[in-house]
Amino acid sequence: MSDRISVLFVCLGNICRSPSAEGVFRHLASEQGVQDRLSIDSCGTGNWHIGKAPDERSTAAAARRGIDISDLKARQFCADDLDRFDYVLVMDRSNLADVREVWHQNGGTEPRLFLDFGASQLAEVPDPYYGGQDGFEHVLDLIHEASLGLLEDIRGRLA
Repeated sequence: MSDRISVLFVCLGNICRSPSAEGVFRHLASEQGVQDRLSIDSCGTGNWHIGKAPDERSTAAAARRGIDISDLKARQFCADDLDRFDYVLVMDRSNLADVREVWHQNGGTEPRLFLDFGASQLAEVPDPYYGGQDGFEHVLDLIHEASLGLLEDIRGRLA
């Protein structure tokens, strides 16, 4: 397989879930010593927040875990992402439907639900945007667990 693996996390606005996933995954990849073999990015299916930093609540929740996502900037998903990334991982079924529509028209990497890599009974990472701080912590827990499963899958490809 390739000596470099690329991973894209996708949510709706790219200010809560997907930048959190990017940050957590980068952090865990660094801890496991594989960060130099990975290219990691995030984006949103919507265009409302292009160029903006992650939501302050996401940034604060990540910072409490020693993860800095404050320098990330939102961008919108594009069809070329399906050709550039080995993994296109979406946070919920709505995001999956949006990205699959582009995939059906253009081909490339087939998008998957991110939590497929975790052991949670949940299929989707819930959007914490309209909730309280506990929602952001819950999202980070789900992301952390799925990231460990994703890293295990990637290690098999890098071997």
